[in-house]
Order: sequence, then structure tokens, then C-alpha cells
Amino acid sequence: MNALEDDEFRDFVAARGHALLRTAYLLTGDQQLAEDLVQTALEKCAARWASIRVPAAAEAYVRRTMYREQVSLWRRRRVTELPTVTLPEPRSSSTSPDAAEDRLVLRQALMRLGRRQRAVVVLRFFEDLTERQVAEVLGISVGTVKSQAHKALAQLRTTCGDLAHTKETECR
Repeated sequence: MNALEDDEFRDFVAARGHALLRTAYLLTGDQQLAEDLVQTALEKCAARWASIRVPAAAEAYVRRTMYREQVSLWRRRRVTELPTVTLPEPRSSSTSPDAAEDRLVLRQALMRLGRRQRAVVVLRFFEDLTERQVAEVLGISVGTVKSQAHKALAQLRTTCGDLAHTKETECR
């Protein structure tokens, strides 16, 4: 990478790094794993930066790489992980208490999902991809995306009830 490309890549990471880390955290459920996932994806992006260079294409490349790396992890690792009881403190107190509480309840519920279901939910509803796009990113069929999304949403509804009333309803 020459100096100009290096500066462009640094600008890209500075501008989009936090958003990428947030998505990686939703996929992995762990801050350190999320950081590792983003770093791996950015390394692969840096190696191909000369051919990417367009910020929108770069972000799509990094996100696709993150999803594929996460899929590779849950295909390789069959160890069942249990979510922790306590969650990290929210980073920003600038939002309303109800919104922050809703995010914590939703995060806790997402961490209770299996890795594949969590990946489908994040891609489908957080990243707003179509079922076909999710299937392509994860390397699974559209039918699998539909069934995993259906099961995940059913579990989220069962464990959390109505998120709009989180003060009265906590995840079971």
C-alpha cells in the first residue's frame, strides 16, 4: 500500500470502525471476539485496498468478510456457550433510560440465540438485508434463512415479550 492508499484506509477505519464493531458485537456477543472479527476483516480489506478504494464497496467488503468469518467460526466450533448474567454498561447515557433499557434487554435476548439464528437476525433486521442476501452472505439456503429467522423471532417474543414495556416485563 502506498502512502495515499494508507491514508485512505486509515480514514475509512476511523469513519466506519465503530459501526463495524457494533455489528460485530451483535454477531458475536462478546467484545473481544467482536474486536478480533473486525480486525480480521480489516486485515483482509487492507490487503485488497488498491482494488476496492470506494468507501461503499469497502464497507460492503468488510461486512461480508465479517459475516463469513463468523459463519466459519460457528461451523468450526461446536462448543455451546452460555451468555453471562451481567451485561457491560451502556457507552452513552445521552439516550432516554427506556431506550437504553430496551437495548440491554434486546442484547441479552440476542445473546441467548444460537450463533446461526443471531447472525440471521442481525443481517436480516439490523443490517436490513433481504433473505436472499442473507443466504448468500452466510452460505445457506433461503429456506434456512426463513426458518432460522422464524425460530429466532419466536424465541425473542417468548423470552422478552413486549420490549416497549421493559420496566414491567423482563426477559425470563
